[in-house]
Amino acid sequence: MSAFDYKKALADIPHKPGVYQYWDAEGILIYIGKAKDLRNRVGSYFNKDNQMNGKTRVLVSKIRNITFTIVDTEIDAWLLENSLIKKHQPRYNIMLKDDKTYPWIIIKKEAFPRVYWTRKMIKDGSTYFGPYASVGMMHTILDLIKETYPLRTCNLPLNQKNIEEGKFKVCLEYQIGNCKGPCQAYQTAADYDNSIEEIKDILNGKIGAVIRDVKQVIKNAVTDLNFEQAHQYQRKLVVLEKYQSKSTVVNSAITNIDVVSIASDERYAFVNYLKVMNGTIIQTQTIEIKKRLDETDEELLTLAITEFRTKFNSTSKEIIVPFEITLLDEDLKFTQPKLGEKKKLLELSQKNVLFFRKEKLNQYEKLNPDLRTDRILGQMQKDLGLSQLPQHIECFDNSNFQGDYPVSAIVVFKDAKPSKKDYRHFNVKTVEGPNDFATMEEAVYRRYKRMLEEEHTLPQLIIIDGGKGQLSSAMTSIKKLGMQHKVTVIGIAKRLEELFFPGDPYPLYLDKKSETLKVIQQLRDEAHRFGITFHRKKRDQGTLKTELEQITGIGKTTADKLLRQFKSVKKIKEATEEELAKVLNKAQVKTLLDYFTKLKGADI
Repeated sequence: MSAFDYKKALADIPHKPGVYQYWDAEGILIYIGKAKDLRNRVGSYFNKDNQMNGKTRVLVSKIRNITFTIVDTEIDAWLLENSLIKKHQPRYNIMLKDDKTYPWIIIKKEAFPRVYWTRKMIKDGSTYFGPYASVGMMHTILDLIKETYPLRTCNLPLNQKNIEEGKFKVCLEYQIGNCKGPCQAYQTAADYDNSIEEIKDILNGKIGAVIRDVKQVIKNAVTDLNFEQAHQYQRKLVVLEKYQSKSTVVNSAITNIDVVSIASDERYAFVNYLKVMNGTIIQTQTIEIKKRLDETDEELLTLAITEFRTKFNSTSKEIIVPFEITLLDEDLKFTQPKLGEKKKLLELSQKNVLFFRKEKLNQYEKLNPDLRTDRILGQMQKDLGLSQLPQHIECFDNSNFQGDYPVSAIVVFKDAKPSKKDYRHFNVKTVEGPNDFATMEEAVYRRYKRMLEEEHTLPQLIIIDGGKGQLSSAMTSIKKLGMQHKVTVIGIAKRLEELFFPGDPYPLYLDKKSETLKVIQQLRDEAHRFGITFHRKKRDQGTLKTELEQITGIGKTTADKLLRQFKSVKKIKEATEEELAKVLNKAQVKTLLDYFTKLKGADI
């Protein structure tokens, strides 16, 4: 920082709320931030004890000038930061990916206003509702309006003069009942505007008020014996109540509140917004934020809240959030619900943001499979508390049949995928009888003694198929080799999928849907399959060898020769006299053929 005297710059910055701006040597604005205490916040960037990530260190190294703007309150700093970031889009600020193609419902500013949807907002005095993240929901609302309120769809200039001069004639829409014919003064402007006000109430989530008004009209019509009008409004009431029953998600007493939730990882954050009026969600959107520095979820959420409230012109005094927000504002209340209807809304928002995040990540990972690998390995490192990414994982499993033919198998995963060329089998040499613990100890010792002698790179994670006993046996060998501080070793018990760590009496339970657990299960199952396949082959060969040795004239040495040459009893039985003669002498060939002929006769 020799080129920039930050101490001198800090001396001019007050202990007041505001927005600070960092500039590089070329006078380019590279970062904008907010603070309730400008000097403390800016000073934290230059504090030697501050544990900054790599990107933040690069940012600080580029700072050559600092400017700031003082505001009255923290909420003012919040709003100013948002507007400046959107205007200047500095390199090191987060990137809000705002999809501007979302549609809106427009009530056009004109005589006898039309109601339709559009993707373009024009500042002509028209009223816009939205945007609608769900196009299907938008069309549902438009269908409700069309079914309930006969409105014009033409773009004729229906001013009073043109109507009085009779310039227009009613069209087919009037004939089929979709329009009341304002072009020929069949409908008054007051009656039309009344429908428009009810539509605005529906779009604002005040459908309950509209229903009450409709019920009053029906009651008055019946009193006046105007049964035709009562019937028309009764049909309208049915449509409105049907829509209300589908759109109300919580108690209608919950009105004019915002709901936000966030899901994030190292690169991206996703924030969902719900606007609730009278128990009904009238607006919803999820945005993606590309991180630039090591921003906290609170920082990202507050920035997104500003974006949403500005975009949707929100005037709500209460915002439901998933965690505490330290923003101070007397007119704004942040609520962290623990139960009840508001908790239900927060859970709905969280469900939406997690679904959106999953879909987006799936799209990215299809285009770049390495992203999926990095994410899974990063999640495994986090879940298992590893000091490094588990790019190389090895898993051990033992197999035996009533103590006979004991074998151990090891499978290897690299970058969360099987590396079959690295799979290995071990014939147990030092263990007598069915001793699974001793077998595991021998296999682990032999495997890593050889790796150390040949100076191979050790795995970051070793998985032992079994509980505390097998893990303890494996650790005996690991300690003999002096590897206990070089690798992480865990055991997985089959019954409850419990993960055991050395020296910890309590198991770790991962979510059944966890990708970390799925990778561990895949390793365990692959080791079991690989071990069982080798064990069965050994057992079959052992059974055949015993059978061959019982034939007069065929001893142990001859039986070994036959197994090496033909591999299985089936191939020995199918071998011709010439093929057998390559291994046996004439007397042995005759003895073996006679033996198999007798067996065949016995089977018949």
